[in-house]
Amino acid sequence: MSAEQNRPGIVVAGVSGRMGRMLVQAVLDSGDCRLAGALEREGHPWVGQDLGTAMGGAALGVTVTDDAVAAIAQAQGLLDFTSPAATVAYAELTAQARAVHVIGTTGLSEDDLRHIKAAARHAPIIRAGNMSLGVNLLVGLTRRVAAALGEDWDIEVVEAHHRHKVDAPSGTALMLGEAAAEGRGATLEELRVPAREGMTGPRKLGSIGFSAIRGGDVVGEHDVIFAAAGERVVLRHLATDRAIFARGALRAALWGQDKGPGEYDMADVLGL
Repeated sequence: MSAEQNRPGIVVAGVSGRMGRMLVQAVLDSGDCRLAGALEREGHPWVGQDLGTAMGGAALGVTVTDDAVAAIAQAQGLLDFTSPAATVAYAELTAQARAVHVIGTTGLSEDDLRHIKAAARHAPIIRAGNMSLGVNLLVGLTRRVAAALGEDWDIEVVEAHHRHKVDAPSGTALMLGEAAAEGRGATLEELRVPAREGMTGPRKLGSIGFSAIRGGDVVGEHDVIFAAAGERVVLRHLATDRAIFARGALRAALWGQDKGPGEYDMADVLGL
């Protein structure tokens, strides 16, 4: 067996998308793994083509397929930034293959999360609304600041993304909101305020609000605002290159190779 074949085989789902292409490049640039498969949805024009050719470059010797069962069965890891329905289906397949499933998909429902939790009984699943080191540090800081400040400090999470993003608030914004709620000894469900419009009345003490901006090519910007009478504390993360998410996802897939079944997040991967 060649040295390359000894490396973990990584499959990338949704290879034609912006994140999919970034994930493919991260795997190709890594000396610690190999690209074992490329997945696209049934009927996609890339299916049956060499991935490199489809991406406009040299052939890679990896054919884009819509056969997720076959692709995942011979892989050690799956990088998945797709859609909730696809992610739930992939989780069942990675569980069967005992492969590490790295999930960057956002917009997952409570029912989706229940299916993912069930799959994690059989294989490692690493899920995060954001795979970057900086954002995960921000999550930890948000939790600590929320714990240190009283309820008289209002919390608002403001996020901005490109015009093509289809869900709001972003997965990262929800991560930050969850961290703030945890810092106050509560759940986000208990404290979250839905989007405001019209005569909303005064703000409820201790609540956590969200605002979403969509426009242009913004990669991702997140502010957590703690506002009290006479002063504000603002925690901010700006992403300028989505390659940071791809590198973080690959790092998670490699970290998970010797881990047992269970649900993990980027804080586990980064040792935070």
